[in-house]
Amino acid sequence: MAETSDRTFSTIFRIPRRPWDADGTAVARTGVDRSSDLVDHVRDFIRMRGNEQELAELEAAEQELAERRARKGGRPKKGASA
Repeated sequence: MAETSDRTFSTIFRIPRRPWDADGTAVARTGVDRSSDLVDHVRDFIRMRGNEQELAELEAAEQELAERRARKGGRPKKGASA
């Protein structure tokens, strides 16, 4: 289902606590932004396993994001509030 808003959204998903905590310490230790890392994983998964429609949705989402960032002056600074 395509998102009609031009904003990102929060979602809830279930994951066992121990791997989630281990991921949290790993991203903190390596200086990786957890949200960006999760989004990168989703992109990679779609690129590797997505069908034609899913790849088209990813491309459209990437284009929207590029346009939004161009209007707003680029990627938000770390720690900046929306």
